Amino acid sequence: MKSKIWLSSPHMGGGEMKFIQQAFDENWISPLGPNVNGFETDLENFLKEGVHVAALMSGTSAIHIALMLLKVKAGDDVICQSLTFSASANPILYMGANPVFIDSEMDTWNLCPAALEEAIVAGISRDKKPKAIIAVSIYGMPYKIEEVRAVAQKYEIPIIEDSAEALGSTYKNRKCGTFGDLSILSFNGNKIITSSGGGALVVKNKKYKDKAVFLSTQAKDEAPHYQHSELGYNYRLSNVCAGIGRGQMEVLDQRIAQRRANHQFYQDIFKDIEGVTVFSEPNEDYFSNFWLTNIIIDPSVSTCNREILRLKLLENDIESRPLWKPLHLQPIFKSSTYFGAKVSETLFNNGLCLPSGSNLSDEDKTRISNCIKSCFEK
Repeated sequence: MKSKIWLSSPHMGGGEMKFIQQAFDENWISPLGPNVNGFETDLENFLKEGVHVAALMSGTSAIHIALMLLKVKAGDDVICQSLTFSASANPILYMGANPVFIDSEMDTWNLCPAALEEAIVAGISRDKKPKAIIAVSIYGMPYKIEEVRAVAQKYEIPIIEDSAEALGSTYKNRKCGTFGDLSILSFNGNKIITSSGGGALVVKNKKYKDKAVFLSTQAKDEAPHYQHSELGYNYRLSNVCAGIGRGQMEVLDQRIAQRRANHQFYQDIFKDIEGVTVFSEPNEDYFSNFWLTNIIIDPSVSTCNREILRLKLLENDIESRPLWKPLHLQPIFKSSTYFGAKVSETLFNNGLCLPSGSNLSDEDKTRISNCIKSCFEK
């Protein structure tokens, strides 16, 4: 019986157990400890740029803390890319704030700078300037860093860089996760590396990190007893999970190379198939980790479409998924404001995420290739 091929599954490197064993040997079974500190240092050394990292339980919690650090309040507007996973925007609702969704541009599939400025101007005209911009590097592709930054600086609005899917990606040789006023990472089980569950807030000054750790450890005041003057959360990363993350950092460069090799594998498959575009970097300034490889199928040209291919793969126990459904089309956000055209909606209707795990075997790739080619046979 053939085994299931997953879209993106965890891929252990072998070094994780020594850090986990250390946590058990030293009885650091808690949301603090040497592995948490070491994981933060590993990430800081990888990202460079003098950043400070706070290891948290998820990327979502990191966005939540980032919004708190920016003093977002109930009723404020926060701009967010629409073509992203809901975790990018859910913390806006946690704060009682209002998400304002923005369409994508076709080069990177991320935040459209023109629609972004339109939304800001509209907000200012109502005496409601947005308090923050959540800019996402979807599927590992860096957003238009310079164009988005120019708009944000023009109106003095801070950027929360959501690089949950983009660890290891770069723009002009600088790592994603270092471009925002605050940035976030995710180490969920399906990401390029995992700590089981986990995430990180990346900041540019120690004061922000210290405040993030304070808020993520129940906001305990300095006192011999438990005293609280602010609302805190239980968001700090487990020392055991951080041990997994430390082991995964040892193989991060390999995982990036393997994901990029998958992307080339799909380019080779589709190079002679009419009507299919493999999502790739727009120019040499961009370097994507290709966490997931994605295609767009033009139904007016191709004999196949997104759903036919998805179901064909599913018949063969191969997982694929449509692109993220734009958040402005999601029932939970139906009352939210949206700026832009229908780029994200069109991408969703015609796009498919293909199996991209760094642990795909040659046998897996042969199964995938044969299945795809059979779907496009004339």
